Amino acid sequence: MIQRRVVITGMGIWSCLGQTLDQVRDSLYQGTSGIVLDPERKAMGFRSGLTGNVPKPELKGELPRSQRVYMPEPAQYAYCATRDALRAAGIDQDYLDSHEVGLLYGNDSTAEAVYHSIAKIVEKKDTMLCGSGAIFQSMNSTVTMNLGVIFRLKGINLTVSGACASGSHAIGLGALLIQNGLQEMVVCGGAQEVNMAATGSFDGISAFSMRESDPTAASRPFDRDRDGLVPGGGAATVILESYESARRRGAPILAEVLGYGFSSNGDHISSPNVDGPARSLEMAIRRSGVSLQEIGYVNAHATSTHVGDANEAKALFRVLGEKTIPVTSTKSQTGHEMWMAGASEVVYSILMMKNGFIAPNINFENPDEDSCHLWIPATRLERKFDTFLSNSFGFGGTNSTLIIRNA
Repeated sequence: MIQRRVVITGMGIWSCLGQTLDQVRDSLYQGTSGIVLDPERKAMGFRSGLTGNVPKPELKGELPRSQRVYMPEPAQYAYCATRDALRAAGIDQDYLDSHEVGLLYGNDSTAEAVYHSIAKIVEKKDTMLCGSGAIFQSMNSTVTMNLGVIFRLKGINLTVSGACASGSHAIGLGALLIQNGLQEMVVCGGAQEVNMAATGSFDGISAFSMRESDPTAASRPFDRDRDGLVPGGGAATVILESYESARRRGAPILAEVLGYGFSSNGDHISSPNVDGPARSLEMAIRRSGVSLQEIGYVNAHATSTHVGDANEAKALFRVLGEKTIPVTSTKSQTGHEMWMAGASEVVYSILMMKNGFIAPNINFENPDEDSCHLWIPATRLERKFDTFLSNSFGFGGTNSTLIIRNA
């Protein structure tokens, strides 16, 4: 069977770098950080009060209360990103009503909603006081539940729960469905709640940077002096569809998904290794059919942790060679957007590709023995490229790699 081409026809994002594509593009270009120190976290006993600064959407007046009551924080972000992506792709409700449009969205927690409902039961000793929306807010599939109902989607409806690779896996799996003729169009993305309930356990294992005196310098992927990640979040959506569908609609074609690679480390639950990421990279390159010389940019997973960045640098060096391709981690500006990151970093990379620049890996001052083998620009590169590779890795050893080409 001939596999169909998969293209991206719309994007939307709700991020600490902005809530429109233009805002985010400008933040990337300027190397602006979206990281702040949150005093409420310190008051709650967090070791680190650092976080991405993501505004809450105001959906009153846009969605009825009967829909809003089922939407926890990540679903609200995802709604905004998806609304904008559909508009950008030229898709209205009439189209969604008359076609089987699928939905694959990365999400791996709804911690705040679970906490609030359990706290209410403990306090009041009455389960009925949780409210009618509690169950739908509390489930990990809450994002796809809500988006599927709000936009009346009729194709596949599935939450992808793959830790910090969730958003990337959603895009890769959506591409596979289209390639194999099972869907013409799939709404794909990733969402991450930013509240304290979502990240308290991470803080408890000392995963976060303690560089509170200078929040914008705290996330420093690949730098020798990195001391942990900074949590962030929001949502990002891309509209995938077959090339034939996009042509029939006269849709704007932004890019094409060429390759999706994946692997499992089969190793430690939290510490990544080198072989797993390397196999994901190799699979994506093999399936894409591109040569290494065609890849013009790598958006690394690098979260600013010692072991994670070191092992990714080793894998990139093993597969791509010494200082051959510019490599940056946009997490230097956003912090780690976790379940959202695989989708948002595709959006960031496409914005750079369309505008002829590579955002700086800010705070990269001193390479270590592993990152010294990579070409990591600490200042913006005015550089055109037509193909990029994006890595996303997660707890439990799940790995995803996407290769995407300009249209």
